[in-house]
Amino acid sequence: MGDFRVKTKIFIFFIFVSSLLYAQENEECMVCHKDKESGAPLVNSNAFGKSIHGNNLCISCHSDIKELPHNEKLKPVSCKDCHRIESEIYLNSDHGKAQLKGINEAATCKACHGSTHTILNSRNPKSPVYHKNIPDTCTHCHGNSGKMEKFHLTQKEPYKSYRNSIHGQALKNGEMNAAVCTDCHGSHNIYGSSNSMSKIFHKNIPVTCSKCHENVFKVYERSIHGVVSKAGVKEAPVCIDCHGEHTIRAVKDKESSVYIGAITKTCSGCHASEKIVTKFGLPADRVQTYLDSFHGLSGKAGDLRVANCASCHGFHDILMSDNKLSSINKVNLPKTCGKCHPGAGAMLASGSIHTKDSKEKNLIIYYVKIFYISLILLTIGGMIFHNAIHFLKNLREHYKKCKKEANDKRMSINERIQHFGLLICFSVLAYTGFAVKYPESWWAYPFRILEEGSQIRSEIHHWTAFIFILFAIFHVFYLVFTKAGRKRVTQLFPVFKDITDAFKFIGYNIGLCKEKPQFREYNYMEKFEYWALIWGSIIMIVTGILLLFENITLKYLPLWITDLATLIHFYEAILATVAIIIWHFYWTIFDPEIYPMSWQWITGKKIDNEKIINPPLKKGD
Repeated sequence: MGDFRVKTKIFIFFIFVSSLLYAQENEECMVCHKDKESGAPLVNSNAFGKSIHGNNLCISCHSDIKELPHNEKLKPVSCKDCHRIESEIYLNSDHGKAQLKGINEAATCKACHGSTHTILNSRNPKSPVYHKNIPDTCTHCHGNSGKMEKFHLTQKEPYKSYRNSIHGQALKNGEMNAAVCTDCHGSHNIYGSSNSMSKIFHKNIPVTCSKCHENVFKVYERSIHGVVSKAGVKEAPVCIDCHGEHTIRAVKDKESSVYIGAITKTCSGCHASEKIVTKFGLPADRVQTYLDSFHGLSGKAGDLRVANCASCHGFHDILMSDNKLSSINKVNLPKTCGKCHPGAGAMLASGSIHTKDSKEKNLIIYYVKIFYISLILLTIGGMIFHNAIHFLKNLREHYKKCKKEANDKRMSINERIQHFGLLICFSVLAYTGFAVKYPESWWAYPFRILEEGSQIRSEIHHWTAFIFILFAIFHVFYLVFTKAGRKRVTQLFPVFKDITDAFKFIGYNIGLCKEKPQFREYNYMEKFEYWALIWGSIIMIVTGILLLFENITLKYLPLWITDLATLIHFYEAILATVAIIIWHFYWTIFDPEIYPMSWQWITGKKIDNEKIINPPLKKGD
């Protein structure tokens, strides 16, 4: 017992003497290392004492100091003198290799752990590498998009997207087990995603996520996706392919890629990919046949109760149908269907799923489908024929009546030919133009069934545009160099009376005016339409030429000019087409006074109910 007390006293004395020597030696350094103005020590001894290196001497890091005073230029302090393993790992990482290449922006020990003399233990809440503080530490560099831009990183704003993720929100709410940057990317051993040693290398991601999601990983590991991923198939989906990377959200979050309403779209990323289904021999029509089914149609309409991909195939436990544990195995399918259809699972499972109405799959359904298609074609075709001959008969009688009663000559043969050419060109240009914007639409089907349909559409559009330009040039020539043309310009030129006529006509239609205004040879509606046509034609011709001769355009003009031309060409086409349907068709077809059609474009004359009243012009009109 006495020996123990003696040894204890010796030990305490040794610690006391050592601390005095430590204090004395470090204080000797502070004699010189002071602020020149205030005289305060450059290193706060109190803060240094609380740091993880607080028990170290200055010469522990500045090891080349042998005597005082020392040389002015000392060799740089190297952390690897003490932290050999960590340094070796760091120097092999992307940050370490970048530093060796002279890239000063790359993170160093100090950049992550803090000021040299005040480095705190990673368990200290004030430490930059304390678990909760790590995202803020990483964002000092990775939150500066301007600074990071030259390194061409795949994530532009990782900090912002992480903060909105389920991991970031959990950390914000005080859940200390929430994943932070180092949990996924590593700490000293950070590598790019293309490096097979990286924790975020595609094949390694399931193992990385398993640190927190062990049970899920065990299930995924046995699934078909997990098996082929482990076998080295790079296209095999891993955690981030379904859940996202920095944007991982809760399953019940509507923004989540695994939200019940988004599952089909997520699965379609692979199972609707021509490259993947071709490479691995997967059925090419799985997504489309689902979308065409009752479940798919209801899902697209927003019904979240219907079955989606995961409802039948599972989530992390997806297995091949020939696996006895698979939810879509023939033995288990009745139970799977029965989850939503109690008592009907067995009957549902007996039918064909994910299949088209083919003769091989179901003979009855196939022939019933053929019967109804034939019935529809014959019935609707017969209706069209029956009504068409009746309509044409009435149309002929209406034409005879109009020709007999017409009196005011409005359009010459020349003008009617121009109008007919415009009608044909406009219709063909609109059809072939919108077909390139909406190639999957039903009315663009003729160009899809032809092997060179796209090229044929393009040629038709370009040659029709050329003919349209010829008509435009001829029309300008007609207006300028012919007496009839110059007269038309005078008649169509807007005057102040057109404004008053518009207000009077609107007032008459809503019952505020008792009498309809008396229009001139051409009313304000016809003038508006004519000059809109001129303006639209100029816009379409100019933008069309810029796009047709794109290489020449880009040789002299910046790219945004062609982008602008594309935008204007498309929206001007929409404006013109809709205006023709709503405005021109109404006044020439659907107006009850002239229905079923005004025959001016054929006869060049107006009948009585279209007759223009030409009142004497007043001063100022």
